[in-house]
Amino acid sequence: MPEYARALVWFRRDLRDFDHAALYHALKQAGQVVCAFAFDREILDVLAGPADRRVEFIHASVAELQQALQTRGGGLVVKYGIARAEIVQLAADLKVDAVFFNHDDDPAALARDAAVEAALRTRNIAVHHTKDTVIFEREEVLTAAGTPYSVFTPYKHAWLKTLSPFYLRAYPVDAYADRLAAQSTSIPALRDMGFEPTNLRELKLPVGMAGGARLFDDFLDRIDRYQEARDFPAQNGPSYLSVHLRFGTVSIRQLAAAAWQHGGRGAQTWLSELIWRDFYHQILWHRPDVASGHTFKPQYDALPWPNPPGHFAAWCEARTGYPLVDAAMRQLSLTGTMHNRLRMVTASFLAKDLLVDWRLGEKYFADRLTDFDLAANNGGWQWAASVGCDGQPWFRIFNPVTQSERFDAQGQFIRRYLPELSAVPDKFIHAPWTLPDSEQTRIGVIIGQTYPAPIIEHAAQRERALALFKTAAATDSG
Repeated sequence: MPEYARALVWFRRDLRDFDHAALYHALKQAGQVVCAFAFDREILDVLAGPADRRVEFIHASVAELQQALQTRGGGLVVKYGIARAEIVQLAADLKVDAVFFNHDDDPAALARDAAVEAALRTRNIAVHHTKDTVIFEREEVLTAAGTPYSVFTPYKHAWLKTLSPFYLRAYPVDAYADRLAAQSTSIPALRDMGFEPTNLRELKLPVGMAGGARLFDDFLDRIDRYQEARDFPAQNGPSYLSVHLRFGTVSIRQLAAAAWQHGGRGAQTWLSELIWRDFYHQILWHRPDVASGHTFKPQYDALPWPNPPGHFAAWCEARTGYPLVDAAMRQLSLTGTMHNRLRMVTASFLAKDLLVDWRLGEKYFADRLTDFDLAANNGGWQWAASVGCDGQPWFRIFNPVTQSERFDAQGQFIRRYLPELSAVPDKFIHAPWTLPDSEQTRIGVIIGQTYPAPIIEHAAQRERALALFKTAAATDSG
């Protein structure tokens, strides 16, 4: 006999009807299961503007999820409001005995979930929450001393040592799907929530579970090339699954199992990227203060960033005069995504070349990346700025020109996003300010007019960055 007569499953960053931990546990423990999703105004109302690709992606994925659940004989109740109030009220209205949901370790989400749990328990409604979005979470992978890892490589070794087929097994939702309640509501239109369509359709970014499955199948056909191709932004190298991982339209267990079982350098390298994701999530759990602007290494908290006037705006607006940086920033603006190698290059450039506080860049990415994930975004920025766990050594500074020469040798990516430089010969595409004046006139690319002159000189700024970090580094070693 089921433990509960009726339960509610609260979907959040897990928009799929398969291999879903909370859904499985609810179906197994309750005679009838109602599924719900809330467009949360506490999140939506503070977004930068009405054209947000994330909201459109979620909206389309929720619609697909509702259809999938209805096909199973169930449904999806969709609310728009303050989620912490909507879910409690819905649970009370439905007279459920329990509410199930998956973990979300973002500090704001933890506070929300704690408030929901407290309110439900006062109504004698049981609450069950469980791991779903990572392979290992929280305290599952610790050092021999029982402390969290702060360096990736030892964490990876421990992660792989802990891994077994048990942790990669899918939750068999199908076994109990006949307990789904055929309860649905209409989905509010984007415009009714204050949002408008973006260029998501034109970008041909596949949405929902079907989109995630299509991208995953495509990637498996070329996973053996991943190790070689992933660093070259003009190549079809990445999996393109990050936004699907962010919103749970794919299963992390399915992805990790495929990589683990496939073998080979490409699959092993991709598995390492998935382990990095777990690593940053456990950092966020153990050090939630990093989400509010604090550096993982406290001695860098008050680093006196010069923040020269105009530098941050030039970076945001792709006006730095360094083509690879500007092309990457243009890609972000036009598509809501950025190649992973270029996330490191642009972040390093902002902090180490422009000497702008990394937190400004972190916030800019958070507002514009369709695949924005707090743990990964914060971890990546702190790594690039040399202030975080396992950070890039402060004395190692990316050279934007040599990065360009190495990873976009023919300037294919640069020309794709900076068509104003399309006529520049390969020899000069990485540093167009070195183009002779006569050649600039001949091809119609005038540095300082049709494309900006460099706003800084890399070698000089490198010395300034080294000096900035030197004092803090002395504290670090002391």
